[in-house]
Amino acid sequence: MPDIKHFDPDSALDAALRLFWRQGVSSTGIQDVVSATGVNRSSLYATFGNKQDLYLAALRRYLKERSQPLFDRLAEDGRGLPAIAAFFAELIDARCSGEYARWGCMVSNAHAGPENGDPEVRAILDQHHQRLRDAMYAALVRAGGHGQLARGVDPGAAADLLALLAYGVNLRSRAGADARVLHGTVTAALDSIGSHTAV
Repeated sequence: MPDIKHFDPDSALDAALRLFWRQGVSSTGIQDVVSATGVNRSSLYATFGNKQDLYLAALRRYLKERSQPLFDRLAEDGRGLPAIAAFFAELIDARCSGEYARWGCMVSNAHAGPENGDPEVRAILDQHHQRLRDAMYAALVRAGGHGQLARGVDPGAAADLLALLAYGVNLRSRAGADARVLHGTVTAALDSIGSHTAV
């Protein structure tokens, strides 16, 4: 008889994604996934492979559906430094309030967890970092064109700095940092690279 799935794999993957995001892959057993998805173990294995395969699928989905749209919007925004400020304001809001408050970022959480030793996980983390850094760089090049950067600021080095700041926001928010403090830190970082003569 053909194997007929009696569940929606997309919905199951979304449920697993939220579970891994909230509590991390190392703290999540397959029974936790069964409970969160409502799908029995054999069906999960038949559809996704083992727990690690499911985690990788969830991590790729997170990058594609949650991170990449933000990066694309930043890279395409022509305002320069105001676009970067808006990116961080949205990031802090998402990390400190709403449905996913204090969950951090699934990718940043993976950087801090033992799963980053897996080569396939590391490849996704590196891809995420490169896309974040590229989006920051694109916005900074526009900022330079608008005369918004202080003299001597290198857009490449500044992009590296701001990418690291984004990870810091993600990790500190998960640890309970106050949103006002995070906003203050971002403002200080942008002030340090901005031209005070730009209009």
